[in-house]
Amino acid sequence: MALEALRANKMKAALTMLGVVIGSACIVMVSTVAITGKEYIISQIEAVGSNLVSAEVVRAGIGQKAVQSDEITVADMEAIRNGIPGLREVAGSYPIAMSVVVNGVERAVALTGVTAGFQRIRNLVVLRGRFLDAEDMEARAKVCVLSEQLAARAFADQDPVGKLLRVGELQFTVVGIFKERMDTFGLAEIQKETVIIPLTLLKYYTGNDHIRVIYAQAATLEDVPGVTRQVAQILKSRHRPGAVYKVENLNAILDSARKISVALTVILLLVGFIALIISGIGIMNIMLVTVTERTREIGVRMAVGAQRREIRWQFLLEALIISGTGALVGILIAVSIPVAVRPLLPGGFPVSVSWISVIVAFLVTCLTGVLFGYLPANRAAGLQPTESLRHE
Repeated sequence: MALEALRANKMKAALTMLGVVIGSACIVMVSTVAITGKEYIISQIEAVGSNLVSAEVVRAGIGQKAVQSDEITVADMEAIRNGIPGLREVAGSYPIAMSVVVNGVERAVALTGVTAGFQRIRNLVVLRGRFLDAEDMEARAKVCVLSEQLAARAFADQDPVGKLLRVGELQFTVVGIFKERMDTFGLAEIQKETVIIPLTLLKYYTGNDHIRVIYAQAATLEDVPGVTRQVAQILKSRHRPGAVYKVENLNAILDSARKISVALTVILLLVGFIALIISGIGIMNIMLVTVTERTREIGVRMAVGAQRREIRWQFLLEALIISGTGALVGILIAVSIPVAVRPLLPGGFPVSVSWISVIVAFLVTCLTGVLFGYLPANRAAGLQPTESLRHE
């Protein structure tokens, strides 16, 4: 009887269902956007260096400048590699400001000496040629890799691999072109115009074999706090008591990203629930009007023996059918949108639909329909048969 009543008023049922469709679709879409955004932001942060711990000497701001003996050395890096079990990789770098001559114009570049493992630990992508290898480090080979921007500026449309580049007083053979997997916008040692050479070769410019920054890559994200503490302890134990080192990781940034994601998810979910409440009020209003219009029908049913609870259940079922059907339609729309737009998104962009949100959206939508449909159903069940039969 509930289905027959809805079929008799198809347009009214469809319009009432529209608000439910929007509300349930909102919940699923909001969850999808929130999860996708969170995964994308975290993946971009981790692309700078997954599970990364960095350490460098503090040069000022603590009341005392660092002295020569405070500098981080290759021996410190090896002590970290050997003293902390389970590390994936350890590498170091030392950037200095230099200049190259491009088309007769002198340009400032960042000349960065690195140790083996730097490419892996910083997730650098080789676009052409190769990166520096262990043989280059041991032989102090006069080879370099260039950032994509510097290669384009210095060699224009030519293939730079195999050509010579003069940096300061030395000439280097270009063996590769690279870019950052995740742009750090110049906040790290990798600038837009960067020349990377073996750290062992940088001694010709600096006169020492110091390391400006040590990177240690933990095996898992859970190991990062422990690795951070151990790196700090090893550096302190190998240098004078007054030396100060900045040892940090990306956990704080990741935690901030997660907190921001959770806050945005809560706000967007509230918007979805508000849409559901509005649709629930619409169900209640339509059902109240329906009860008034069908007063005589209710009186006839009671006169022929229908009990009050049967009347109540009929109207509750009508509200449940409207909300349940609307929830299914809204969920199908919300799930199909990410599937449809996935081919249009950049490669590797994650789009995750939370099936928990699908279940929650369906249950909450149905519950909303029942709750807001109870008042009209109760009013219908409370009508007096004699008065209902006289109703015009």
